[in-house]
Amino acid sequence: MKNTVMTLLEQKQSGDKITMLTAYDFTTAQIMDECGVNAILVGDSLGMVMLGYENTLPVTMEDMIHHTAAVSRGAKNAFVVADMPFMSYQISVQEAVTNAGRLIKEGGAHAVKLEGGAEVCEQIRAIVNASIPVVAHLGLTPQSVNVFGGFKVQGKSLDKARKIIEDALKIQEAGACAVVLEGIPARLAEIITKKLAIPTIGIGAGNGCDGQVLVIQDMLGMTTGHTPKFVRQFAQVGALMRQGISDYISETKSGAFPAEEHTYSIDENVIKEISEEEN
Repeated sequence: MKNTVMTLLEQKQSGDKITMLTAYDFTTAQIMDECGVNAILVGDSLGMVMLGYENTLPVTMEDMIHHTAAVSRGAKNAFVVADMPFMSYQISVQEAVTNAGRLIKEGGAHAVKLEGGAEVCEQIRAIVNASIPVVAHLGLTPQSVNVFGGFKVQGKSLDKARKIIEDALKIQEAGACAVVLEGIPARLAEIITKKLAIPTIGIGAGNGCDGQVLVIQDMLGMTTGHTPKFVRQFAQVGALMRQGISDYISETKSGAFPAEEHTYSIDENVIKEISEEEN
């Protein structure tokens, strides 16, 4: 079934949890789509997991369009959401609408996602008025990493918890069709989910949200180093890849690969004639 803004809303209303994962390429998106994931996020997290940056800040519109287009070609039923990268919507409302439009027209996304609360409501309204669905993002917003002083849980004090709740209500009023809640206490996310009519998608926000999203490389055990507390590795694909690559190197060097079953045959008479010509 084709996933849309309306089907995601219906899932919230019926209590059917929304599933979302990140993807950045055609093949991964195609596999996710076949598995029946509801939504695919082409996150600016590609800056770290695909391009090797320290954080999401260097990611450009061209990066996002390139990867979004690849994902869109692989996703036939999933709802594709594309992140608006740092400084693609903060400078002006007009620029925000233009860049959102590019992600839809050139990238083939169904919606765009931007970070922030009350301060981006004007952009949300304008983008929605241009007939582009907007997913908001509150809590630990990675593009604000320098303001936060790192990737830290947000909303733990009374004032900050109140601010996130207020922002959630404001972005809903501005026209957002859903909101990602990242890195906030589970009880706070549960309160916000009950207050909002639009779906909440959690990442590090507990199971009281209407759905969940994870970075695919984290979920499949493909990343090394620190693993965030909220990540569950559902498979160890990284280990399988390392074993497969090591086996390939070993068998290629030993001559075991390619074996006869991996090669093409030719008529012996052809080889005989070529051999005689060479002699």
